This record gives sequence, structure tokens and C-alpha cells, in this order.
Amino acid sequence: MRKKQEIDERAWSAADPGVVYGLLAKGATWPVWSPIGSFELQQEGEGEPEGLNAVRVFRTGRSTSIERLVELRPGRRLSYTLLEGLPLQGYRADVDLEPSDGGTSIRWHSTFEAKRRGTGWFYRRVLANFIRRCVTGLAAHAATMQQTPASRTD
Repeated sequence: MRKKQEIDERAWSAADPGVVYGLLAKGATWPVWSPIGSFELQQEGEGEPEGLNAVRVFRTGRSTSIERLVELRPGRRLSYTLLEGLPLQGYRADVDLEPSDGGTSIRWHSTFEAKRRGTGWFYRRVLANFIRRCVTGLAAHAATMQQTPASRTD
């Protein structure tokens, strides 16, 4: 029996949840704030290109991950599952956003099982490092995108 692996990474951003969610929802922004090298939309989702059930392709070096958007709650949660790309099964990531201290608390929680027995610890370690870089990059970049009211000099 394979052991279920879990990754739980967190960060805080000065940006509000809508700004953070906007970056998550647009795959083309991921190469800007994460270690991901490129993005491609393979299949449009319901109602909008990156809507529910959209299939997104991310490339990093020689690795390619194909993911399906499975839950979208604007400003609150974006969830995806891995369709192809790593020797994992049942991979699901939930990125939850909560208003916190004038900004956003970000929790990136992933679960999966390794296809090959005895390799789960390895993929958990590698993916935890990768996801940590994603969540901290997202938090930092979102803070730079936060819009502030323009000052007026009437």
C-alpha cells in the first residue's frame, strides 16, 4: 500500500485576496512569479478560457506538467489536479486565500501518492521546495500588483 503524501506551504501577502487570486487564475503569470518556465492553455474551460475544467500546461526545464482546474472560488480558492507529467497519482492542490492583517494569508496544500513504492518521500521533498518557491513568489509579486488609490491634489 502506498502512503499518501502531503505538502502544506504558507505565505502572507500585502495584496488583497482578489489580486492574489487574479495571478493564480491566469496561467500566463505563473512564469513571472514562480520557478515555472512557460505556460500554455491546452483546453479552454467552462465559460472562460481558464474556467472550470480548463487544462493548463506548465514547463520547467525538461519537466512538463498538465493540470486541470477543478475548483474555482474567486478570491478564495483555486484547485487543480495533475493529469500528466510526474509519476504520481491522485495529485490535487488547493490554494486557499484568506483575508489577514490587511492582506492575504495563502495556503498551498497538496496531496498525492507516488506511483512507485518507496519514492513518495523523494517527491514530497522536491515538490515541497518547488511549492514553497511558488507560494513565496506569488505573495511577493501580488504585493507589487496591489493597487492603491491615486492621490489627488485638488
